[in-house]
Amino acid sequence: MSGESQETISDMQKHLAELRAMAEQRGIDVSDEMRELERRIENSEPAEQTRYDRVQLARHQERPFTLDYIRIMCDDFVELHGDRKFRDDPAIVGGWATLDGRSVMILGHQKGRDMKENLHRNFGSPHPEGYRKAERLMKMAEKFGRPVVTLVDTQGAYPGIGAEERGQAEAIARNLFVMAGLEVPIIACIIGEGGSGGALGIAVADRVLMMDNAIYSVISPEGCAAILWRSRDMASDAAEALKLTAPDLADSGIIDEVIREPAGGAHLEPEGAALALKDAIVRNLNEIQGLDPEQLVAARREKYYAMGAWEDTPADG
Repeated sequence: MSGESQETISDMQKHLAELRAMAEQRGIDVSDEMRELERRIENSEPAEQTRYDRVQLARHQERPFTLDYIRIMCDDFVELHGDRKFRDDPAIVGGWATLDGRSVMILGHQKGRDMKENLHRNFGSPHPEGYRKAERLMKMAEKFGRPVVTLVDTQGAYPGIGAEERGQAEAIARNLFVMAGLEVPIIACIIGEGGSGGALGIAVADRVLMMDNAIYSVISPEGCAAILWRSRDMASDAAEALKLTAPDLADSGIIDEVIREPAGGAHLEPEGAALALKDAIVRNLNEIQGLDPEQLVAARREKYYAMGAWEDTPADG
């Protein structure tokens, strides 16, 4: 069968789930329709995804957000608020949780499902207070010797005048400094959009994991296209040039592991995506939990020192 777009296969899977629910709730016999859909899904070969296809999936409004993952992965969660300097920022949430019997500090960006919640969460774009709250929680975790788990999902830090006046750049830079030397294990997980410094502000870690339909880049494809081609219509070309997908970043050594999402994307099966993420987090924590603080920090810094490519050239003369 000829390749079908990922969205078409996703639509068929969604329709199949709706038919199953209808059959259970109303006692309607739709077995023929269900068998036909199952046959089409089984015989479909998805067309090869472009990088911009993955950008669209990373931004899908029905993808699980940080609080969704926490609800599924953790046995309990006690949210902590405020940066103790100015205010609480709902665009970053965090607190104590129990993950597979282990006490952890878990925090991440939080977007909204509808306009009201998005306004409350500022569309997942934190102010400086969000990063200062994250710093406070990470230092608290260090004080009590507990691992830190971060979930990254933001188009970027909020660039408004007020945020800049209150030290947005300093707040992010401070987090990079703190995370580089934090004496407890850190696992960072890119679950959706990983946009620029807004993402990096909670993503310096011993292990960086990434859902396979997430993206991680210094700039959005649209922003890159507007700068290079003077047109946002070139966003697909920009995405190809940026190499912002999980496989790209694994190949370049920026991330450590790609986590497979359920067929069609995490938005179609949030629980399956969350359990896959949980397994990866727990496995990576187990691998680094035994390192003493000095070993942990030294290995983390060496990981970032080794990134990139360079060449020494002899001095002139």
